[in-house]
Amino acid sequence: MAHSARSAAGRTSSTVTKPLLMRRGTDANSRDSSAAGVVPIAGNGHSSIASFSWEALEKHGAQLLFLATPHSVSRNLVPQAIARGLRIVDLSGAWRLKQPEHRAVYGFKDDDVATASRLDAQAVYGLPELNGRCIPSAALVANPGCYATSVILALAPLVSADLVDRERGVISDSKSGVSGAGKEPTARTHFVSVADNLSAYSVFGHRHLGEILEQLGLESRQLIFTPHLLPIPRGILSTIYVHLKERATAADIESRFRGFYHGKPWVRIFAASHLPEISHSLHTNYCDIGFSRAPDGQRLVIVSCLDNLLKGAAGQAVQNMNLMYGWSEEEGLA
Repeated sequence: MAHSARSAAGRTSSTVTKPLLMRRGTDANSRDSSAAGVVPIAGNGHSSIASFSWEALEKHGAQLLFLATPHSVSRNLVPQAIARGLRIVDLSGAWRLKQPEHRAVYGFKDDDVATASRLDAQAVYGLPELNGRCIPSAALVANPGCYATSVILALAPLVSADLVDRERGVISDSKSGVSGAGKEPTARTHFVSVADNLSAYSVFGHRHLGEILEQLGLESRQLIFTPHLLPIPRGILSTIYVHLKERATAADIESRFRGFYHGKPWVRIFAASHLPEISHSLHTNYCDIGFSRAPDGQRLVIVSCLDNLLKGAAGQAVQNMNLMYGWSEEEGLA
């Protein structure tokens, strides 16, 4: 999503060598630190960014490539990377969606339709808590969207058990910090537009909607998803309203959540009626989930919080890498 997108690659063995950090083209906002154009990363020690090339990746001995590139760029680079024998964790929306009607929102124009269709079918949706068995053998992992992660993890335990009354609809009111909109400045993300303000956007048309529908097996008429822009740098809070098919106690619901995420280190379930806040998961890879049950026992409000830059992006990408190479999901994360 960033204007000057970057890639990172690392050698795979029992240990990981220092990653090779690369970027496409030029970034007008970057400052060269040498005649070679190597750019330091602020706050990341002595790491630097080199110009992207397949030759440099091969020389480095890279086996895994993280792509944090615009959707259309990932759509173009991934077939080339796969052909060169690389494994991919793609942080864009290029390979997340299976159904053409959902993918149409991106407007992709594939040069090789047959190859793109094959990779669409092969790509594994990289939500470890749901697809952990498929990720280790995947060549292409599509890292989920930040909103989608918060909503899917909140609903999956109930939807998978067929507890939700889908015909009465599900509503997700989701709010994100400004970093969720990406690096490129827009009129909507200017300080004067965001500060002291709260606004809804992309109603019935957000790109993450298709991910939620596909991963939960919902029809579009069964979900209303409304994203909002918060005047904070980072963090997501999704408030989700559901009707249950039958009455359930708070203990039943809490038990369902805890059982579903047993052994999943990056999901924290709060006790009934204790709701998470954005600050609880900020700067971590956790997704925090809590709920409140109505007195009638058939209505629930679920609150899901995460850091959109970590569990909603880079942290989850590392979690996927760990699964791909048989390491602990907690390796390198906090």
